[in-house]
Parts: sequence; structure tokens; C-alpha cells
Amino acid sequence: MSRPTAEIGVFGGSGFYAFLDDVTTVAVHTPYGAPSAPIAIGTMRDRSVAFLPRHGVHHELPPHKVNYRANVWAMREVGVRRLIGPCAAGSLKPDVKPGEFVLVDQLVDRTSGRADTFYDGGAVHHVSFADPYCPDLRTALSASASEAGVTVHERGTVVVVQGPRFSTRAESSWYRSAGWEVINMTQYPEAYLARELGLCYACVALITDYDTGLEGVDGIEPVTMDVVFEVLARNVERTRSLLFAAIPGLSSSPSCSCASALSSGPLGA
Repeated sequence: MSRPTAEIGVFGGSGFYAFLDDVTTVAVHTPYGAPSAPIAIGTMRDRSVAFLPRHGVHHELPPHKVNYRANVWAMREVGVRRLIGPCAAGSLKPDVKPGEFVLVDQLVDRTSGRADTFYDGGAVHHVSFADPYCPDLRTALSASASEAGVTVHERGTVVVVQGPRFSTRAESSWYRSAGWEVINMTQYPEAYLARELGLCYACVALITDYDTGLEGVDGIEPVTMDVVFEVLARNVERTRSLLFAAIPGLSSSPSCSCASALSSGPLGA
């Protein structure tokens, strides 16, 4: 019996551990070890969709221990070519409020020690990452926001920190002074690994809190995990609604250039 496949993939973030109701569970083995969980494959209208909670089904994996390479590879292994990565994120700006969503278009990496490439030996590739996120997917998600009844910021820069700790006040002030909108712990290397495999990738950042020490907003307290999960619990269904509105209408023939990331071939070939 052949293994089920999917054309669209969704990574679940903190608080988002299930997506589709009627699924077939597939265990995928990768050259990089086991992914965070078996992949659940189902249908949404006439689209086949794969779902994988990046932190594991019981949130047992902290952000710096997620096997990002295995997760992204496993998605491609079941046929996925377009990936959406919902994630929990903190706001660095007063006008980006908890409960709102940001379709980030730029990324700043402040992580360390994470396995972040499929090309760490043998053939050498230098893949363009100037624009980290797929414009086609971001446009589709933005267009579906009103149908889903959610407030979406159509662009923003996410700074990705190592975790699992939250920022100091000095770090948060530094990030805000740079003009960045969102802070998160999982967007790198997930987004870049998708690019190396030629997959379309977009992030839906659910704002769960204001980052530590945000000036200009009265009554803001230092972020805690309790606050994050309280907001997540209230908004997971809204995340699902946005994805259910966007995924069925995704083009089967993307006009973006994500799939051609490696078209120039390895150096020295």
C-alpha cells in the first residue's frame, strides 16, 4: 500500500498541536533523524494537507532542541512543496497587539549552534535568502484575513532568538531600536531550510505578548509563559480559521521563484 502524500504542509507552533480531524498518521524517517512527531495527512476541501507540530505533540521540545532539518525534510518526503509555519511571537511595537497576526517578510537570526543547512559537506551551495518568505503564500494569507475575522499586519521583521529564555530589557530595547516588529524562537533555521529544499514558506506569527520592557504602553509587565499560553488558548481557533480560509484557494502553480533556489548549482560543479 502506497504512503499518502500531501501538497501543502503546516507546522504547528506553541499551543497548536492538531489541525485536521480525519487524518492518516505517517512515520517518516530522514537522514537527519526523527522529526518532532509523525506527520498527520488529511484533506481540506480538495487539497491534501500535512501537519506536524514542531515542538512535539506534548510540547516536549524547546525551540533550541527542535530537529528543524528532520521536520522540513519529512515534509518534502511526503510531497509537500508549500509550507506554512504558524508560530507564537512577541511584539516589539505598541501597535502590534496581542491577539493580532503578522505575516513577516524579513528575518534577523540571533540564534547559535543550530544545525541550519542541508549542505554541510560535499557539494557547496550558497542559497539566496534576501527575501526569506514566499510572496505568493503571504498574499494568499493576507487576502483570507477578513474571511477568517482576524487582524493581520501584512509585513514585519522577526528577530529570532535562541531561547528558551526571554529577552533582557537591554536586548529588547536594542531590537526595538532597530525597528523590528516581532520576536520569536523558531523561525530560524526553519524558513531557511525550506528555501534550501526549494519549498515555498510563509510564517503566520500570532502575537501572544508585548516583549519585556516595551516603552509607550501602560501597564506592561515582563512576559511569562503563563501569559503566552493564556493568549494562545484564546487564539488557536482563529489561527485555524485563517489557514482554513487560505489553503483551499492556494494556486497549484505558484508564480514565485522559491522552487528555483538551487538552480545555479553548486560552486565548483
